[in-house]
Amino acid sequence: MIQILRIGQKIKIDTSGLICEVVQLLGSGGQGEVYKALLANKYVALKWYYLHSATSQQRASLETLIRSGSPDEHFLWPLEIATSVNIPGFGYIMPLRDPAYKGIVDLMKRRVEPTFRVLATLGLGLSQSFLQLHSKGLCYRDISFSNVFFHPVNGDVLICDNDNVTVNQKASSGVIGTPRFMAPEIVRGESAPSIQTDLFSLSVLLFYIFMMNHPLEGTRETAIRSLDLPAMNRLYGTNPLFIFDPDDSSNHPDPRFHKNALVFWKMYPQFFRNMFIKAFTAGLHDPDHRIRESEWRAAMVQLRDLIMYCSSCTQENFYDPEFMPAQKLCWYCGKELSPPPRLIIGKHTLILNLDTKIYPHHINDHQLYDFSNPVAEVSQHPHQIHRWGLKNLSPIKWTITTRDGVIRDVDPGRTVPIAEQTKIDFGAVTGFITMAAPVIQ
Repeated sequence: MIQILRIGQKIKIDTSGLICEVVQLLGSGGQGEVYKALLANKYVALKWYYLHSATSQQRASLETLIRSGSPDEHFLWPLEIATSVNIPGFGYIMPLRDPAYKGIVDLMKRRVEPTFRVLATLGLGLSQSFLQLHSKGLCYRDISFSNVFFHPVNGDVLICDNDNVTVNQKASSGVIGTPRFMAPEIVRGESAPSIQTDLFSLSVLLFYIFMMNHPLEGTRETAIRSLDLPAMNRLYGTNPLFIFDPDDSSNHPDPRFHKNALVFWKMYPQFFRNMFIKAFTAGLHDPDHRIRESEWRAAMVQLRDLIMYCSSCTQENFYDPEFMPAQKLCWYCGKELSPPPRLIIGKHTLILNLDTKIYPHHINDHQLYDFSNPVAEVSQHPHQIHRWGLKNLSPIKWTITTRDGVIRDVDPGRTVPIAEQTKIDFGAVTGFITMAAPVIQ
């Protein structure tokens, strides 16, 4: 392959007039090549378009995106246009991705194996970032594996390839999406990319992340001898069917080929499965019934709160507040799971694990989902290792009422014992601790 730019080449940044130096070719795609470059003693990414992509329409779109600014810090957003007197066409500068961030393909191929908490945090970050993008009236057009990266330790998200973002429903040409991620109406040629089609692609990506399978690839897909264009159009466009459709089992997962879907689907709480059922039944056929980013965001926070650990093997499992059978077994070791202590605060159910933290949004519905400053955490008694409590990390004094009716204050820095039916007045809301087995439904 012949590179467009050579190592050491100097490229001018149009707005600032600064010069950047090409350091390394990072990769190439259908539109151009991406390089690591040095600009003002800082490494950045430089994308340079192939001539067929370096159109006046693409440049005008870039200029619009640069003026509008990034929706939030998770987008590797275009910063400035770059040109050269020696090379035809143009490119643009954007932040350089930290190599610690991995792609969703790395997750699918098990090159990284993050925890369920990391996956829920990843889902939360994706939902929040695309909510910010859509709230500016912008459409991403191509949500897929190749455009999302995440930190395998903390779940932080980075979204790249933002030069194809357009004003919602304004694009008449260009990128329409990635096969398997495009909404059925795009596959059928009935619609251009829009916020509504983004919502479908986001749901597909989230299903992949949590179920390790495509939501429409079940027995119908395995029965296809040649997955050519007409077959793909039927599977993803004219005759799509969710693999866990509760009313039609004709496309359910094949145990020989879709083991991931069968194993993971059973692991998650019912409310979470219901989100995907809606996304790929009603939302499959009616764009107005798709799951909104704000709904996914709330679901990811709830999923984080419901993580519990197996007392036998310590693996993560999920508590289901709607249905927790007495004999629910750990997915990993097969041992029976014991119902953990829970803190109920309004609509929130929080599992009180040894590492649980309570955040402002748990005690104040008007707070955004911010995980930087916990207001409480589970802590161990300094002298009695089998005693655990909830430590007040907030600046506000709490008031607790024990099961026996004893009332006392809990100053900042002090701890509430984790005990059955203890009520905690956090100031704006009251919660209570329960350790009892849930009612079987």
